[in-house]
Amino acid sequence: MNKPWQTKWPERISYGLSDAADNLVFQMMTTYLLFFYTDVYGLSASAAAILFIVARLADVVESLIIGLMIDRTHSKWGKSRPFFLWYALPYVIFAILTFVTPPFGDTGKLIWAYVTYLGLGFFYTAVNLPITSILPTMTQNESEMTLLGVIRQFGGSSVQIIVAVFTLPLVAFFGHGNQQQGFLLTIALFGLISLVLILNTFIHVRERFTNPEKSHQSWSAVSKMLRQNKPWLVISTVILLYWLTTAIKNQTTIYYFKYIQHSEKLVPLANGFTFAALIGVVLIIKGADIWGKKATMQRGILTAGSGQLVLTLGVMTNQLGIIFAGILLNAVGGGLIIGLVSIMIADTIRYGMALGIQAEGILASTDDFGVNVGLGLGGLVTAGLFHLSGYVANHQQNVATQHTIILNYAWIPLTLYIVMFVVLWFYNEKELQATIKGA
Repeated sequence: MNKPWQTKWPERISYGLSDAADNLVFQMMTTYLLFFYTDVYGLSASAAAILFIVARLADVVESLIIGLMIDRTHSKWGKSRPFFLWYALPYVIFAILTFVTPPFGDTGKLIWAYVTYLGLGFFYTAVNLPITSILPTMTQNESEMTLLGVIRQFGGSSVQIIVAVFTLPLVAFFGHGNQQQGFLLTIALFGLISLVLILNTFIHVRERFTNPEKSHQSWSAVSKMLRQNKPWLVISTVILLYWLTTAIKNQTTIYYFKYIQHSEKLVPLANGFTFAALIGVVLIIKGADIWGKKATMQRGILTAGSGQLVLTLGVMTNQLGIIFAGILLNAVGGGLIIGLVSIMIADTIRYGMALGIQAEGILASTDDFGVNVGLGLGGLVTAGLFHLSGYVANHQQNVATQHTIILNYAWIPLTLYIVMFVVLWFYNEKELQATIKGA
């Protein structure tokens, strides 16, 4: 029999707003930072590509460090919860500094970009990873855990849409033609809202279920559990592939409409169709109950891939209506995928506990690990291919660059959805649930 519910609505909403807070900055990073660096800040595509891969390599290490820090934290607030308090302000400060354009020469600006972006990556991990690690400690009710995961993703996806749709209009409003000023004031607004929401999460959420005998284990014991936790390995790979796909597609969107459709103003309209992700997120509750989480995510990948196929057909026929329809269908599938990530990671944490080790920090770090590696590789692929094709900012692009933009926007994401579906096939949900219930 399922356990009673432990959380109330103020706590559930506050938990969901944590992801909303992080996405205010995170979506600026994934969708507009490459464009900001190349077309506003003044970095070359090659310099931006190197910066992105260095930052993501650093973030891979940082994800593991933050995960270990959580697993070794002893405080009156718990293991994950205090990270919201300790790192919220530094996170927002570095977010704002990342979009400052200092009056330096090329070398000075490059150094500034490295310092601020690397710092932002560290503090993003410090406030985002605990959102995942704290979930299985909030409740032991599986249905409640699914609800909390859905509320979290609903908050995150809602803000993702807000950032995608309103960033460029806000940049124009605040900048009055000066994009450097516009981007800076926009991120300052998003950052301040983010700070309030993160602190609100700290105030309202609670860690209720920690087993002292299974927590704070030696690294040798934890590493042995990780090798045995095959569901964790599979879902970690899926997360990486999802964010690789998302990074390549999202970063290329503004280039596609600016240089292929010759209308940068279409970007907010195109991104507006991503509101459909909320439909996918809401469908998770019913889908997980009927089909299970794995089958629901598989349906999400098929839906997202189908949308990407429609988008590709629209790109090849140069039909905006078909492109927008593809974006909408893709977003529904994306909502199903990303909404299930934290829930399925929570299951792998519970599976680890069934194996005798409570290491929510290191297991949850796979979420940020996948995000960071995916974004890093995505940034490298996008900026690197642009550089190889001869991309020149704010100029008419040559034929090779136009083909590269289309490749990144349409064909590469379509291929990656197929790979993602194949990898998820190896996720053994029946064995995972049987082990959890038998513990």
